[in-house]
Amino acid sequence: MPEGHTLHRLAAAYRQVFGGESVRVSSPQGPFAQAALRLDGRPLTSTEAHGKHLFLGFGGPTTASESASGPTGTADWIHIHLGLYGKVRFGEGPAPAPTGQIRLRMSTAADTAHADLRGPTTCALISDPEKQEVHRRLGPDPLRGDSVPERAWQRVSRSTTTVAALLMDQKVLSGVGNIYRAEVLFRQGIDPRLPGRALTRAQWDAVWTDLTLLMADGVRDGWIDTVRPEHTPQAMGRPAREDAHGGEVYVYRRADQPCLVCATPVSAATHAGRNLFWCPTCQPSTPHYRP
Repeated sequence: MPEGHTLHRLAAAYRQVFGGESVRVSSPQGPFAQAALRLDGRPLTSTEAHGKHLFLGFGGPTTASESASGPTGTADWIHIHLGLYGKVRFGEGPAPAPTGQIRLRMSTAADTAHADLRGPTTCALISDPEKQEVHRRLGPDPLRGDSVPERAWQRVSRSTTTVAALLMDQKVLSGVGNIYRAEVLFRQGIDPRLPGRALTRAQWDAVWTDLTLLMADGVRDGWIDTVRPEHTPQAMGRPAREDAHGGEVYVYRRADQPCLVCATPVSAATHAGRNLFWCPTCQPSTPHYRP
């Protein structure tokens, strides 16, 4: 499942291609067809992401009577959650004849560009109050300027659940997936099996700050790269990582390989249904807690 930086990149891409334009909207696959009719020809006025959720806002009139009274502000939102299989593909020029399961197609009025959404878990037309309810259900997103990390800390500091599980709970913290979870805990030297209430405030602040930096790099670069300059392949004289996710990492998907810092074999386990990776030397158990 894409991590939060991917959704923020998509928000920026939709804004760059379609922002402020009247957009042709359709649903070749069919399930979004009625909503597409409501949006077709209206301007895309806002795009944003919160964690793994993408919102595309449309303004302008929706009926003939509204058209006569002049344009309105953003009235409807497309709410998208890619899930495990969702993909968005942008293209230049007129959209080709649809093939496969295209849930949502957007095209510029002049046919200079198009974007196809396939296989999302969610693609729904929602109102502004419904959008606000989605935001209320989600934890703070390190990539959003309006996030309040204190909200997450209050939940983490009272919880007996492991830090690893809490970081993946989108109600606690939004946008963090398995890669960022593994890497930020390694970078901060925190045992992922530590209960949330055993985490110090200084550790939490360091995790939040590190996530804001790492995830912003992901938005900029388009991939997740978490190693410090002294641990890059060039600095260490080692081969570059070969993985579909791209980027250099410390522990994610490196089970039994030597830690880049201390050479201890990286550990792996299944934890709360997801693969967990950590270095038992760089992320030791605390004296008052043993897994």
